[in-house]
Amino acid sequence: MLVNMNEVLLPAKKNHYAVGLFNAVNLELARGIINAAEATRSPVIMGTAEVLLPYGPLEEVSYYLIPMAKKASVPVVVHLDHGLNFDTCIQALKLGFSSIMYDCSTDSYEENVRKVKEMADIAHSYGATIEGELGHVGDNEGSAEGSSHLTDPSAFFTDPKLAKDFVDKTGVDALAIAVGNAHGAYKLPPKLDFERIRTIAKTVDVPLVLHGGSGLTDNDFRQAIQDGISKVNIFTDINVAAVEAEFARFSHMNKGIIDLIPAAVEAVKQETMKKMKLFSSDGKAGAPALCDSDMDKLTKLVVAEVIKYLQK
Repeated sequence: MLVNMNEVLLPAKKNHYAVGLFNAVNLELARGIINAAEATRSPVIMGTAEVLLPYGPLEEVSYYLIPMAKKASVPVVVHLDHGLNFDTCIQALKLGFSSIMYDCSTDSYEENVRKVKEMADIAHSYGATIEGELGHVGDNEGSAEGSSHLTDPSAFFTDPKLAKDFVDKTGVDALAIAVGNAHGAYKLPPKLDFERIRTIAKTVDVPLVLHGGSGLTDNDFRQAIQDGISKVNIFTDINVAAVEAEFARFSHMNKGIIDLIPAAVEAVKQETMKKMKLFSSDGKAGAPALCDSDMDKLTKLVVAEVIKYLQK
């Protein structure tokens, strides 16, 4: 079922687990993500980012993301991650995305507040949710976002003193924070500022988001979630898993793409399931809902049992 971000993140914040966002720039990624969510009975956030649009244009991605979310037996948020331009965010809302992120984190604080508040009002008018970013999450070399080559990443960490002011003034539904995390694959083990996560979590009422999740250790994830993270963004891990599976299947040139697709889907499913279990979101979607045919069968069984009872 298609839902917005509040419907999956507010329960996560309350019950101390996290929901993963997994980018799906093609159908194989989307199938693997949905399969994992349904297999683990986990809510999930699925989407794309503006920097990934050259690989899957927003309108074309919407053709499969939104129908798949509506058909799924678990809650699925369709989210535009790191929307960098006003027009891109508006296009996503018009296409039916249930959530967006408007990333103005490289602007001045005042401009970030002004622009995100304007977009929040628009998103909410569509019934969609919005994520903002305070501080700036860096980019590892080779990441989809590029490489920022920050000499002192801590200078861009989220200021806990500004976090509440930002949330109050913008009306965002979730806040992405910079605490030593970065997009892409880490060359050296990252050092997350867990104390900063705890402080911000105590300061603001909205769920907190950790970008750059691929490459963190299991203990990093567990600690960050325990300290207040409710949403974790993952792309590199599932992206690499799909390619590795395809290479393993591609043993000679008479292989066709239909020989590779099942391997990619299954690899994405398995990697996504690992993350869902690690984030403790598995089982949080509840039991599968009964479809109409199941309801018909159940009704007939109940009626039959009532008749038997009355005939005794």
